[in-house]
Amino acid sequence: MPARRLLLEILQTVALTIIAFFVLQAFVAQPFRVEQGSMRITLEPGEYVLADKITPLATGYHRGDIVIFHPPSTWPEDANATPYIKRVIGLPGETIDLKDGVLRINGTKAAEPYVYRDGGADGTGDSGHWVLGATELLVFGDHRSNSSDSREYGPISVGDVIGRAVLRYFPISRFTIITPPAYAPLGE
Repeated sequence: MPARRLLLEILQTVALTIIAFFVLQAFVAQPFRVEQGSMRITLEPGEYVLADKITPLATGYHRGDIVIFHPPSTWPEDANATPYIKRVIGLPGETIDLKDGVLRINGTKAAEPYVYRDGGADGTGDSGHWVLGATELLVFGDHRSNSSDSREYGPISVGDVIGRAVLRYFPISRFTIITPPAYAPLGE
């Protein structure tokens, strides 16, 4: 009888562990593999990040956050339905202008120290104008010349966001907590 009881306890422990894993992944945090080169040099293809799903419910998203999201139907989607990973540039209700690579948020010029510059091919010739709705985010890749993002396909809905990248955990040599940059607007 003790062997049967021990087996039952082991099975219960395994079952609860599996359930806890899926609940945590579904509602709290989820690992993602960076697939595209659009966030270079901040995040490289093949790196793994942990997406926080719970804090954005209380705090919302902020400019500079790196978010993982399901592409809207107006965006290209690959055969594997791989989520996109991009940086939040514009927040709900804002007006964003991009002219010759210069970003203006509600008319104020803003610095973007994270933009990947590769021999002049940095997307500095890009232009666009967006007025965001109450539930929309404007997202760009850091490697602008290698990114399919809101510049071409428009804003995304906050509801499409899976979570905010908070930790790069692999490779171990690049282990770091991901924090948004100090997004100081430039006065003119």
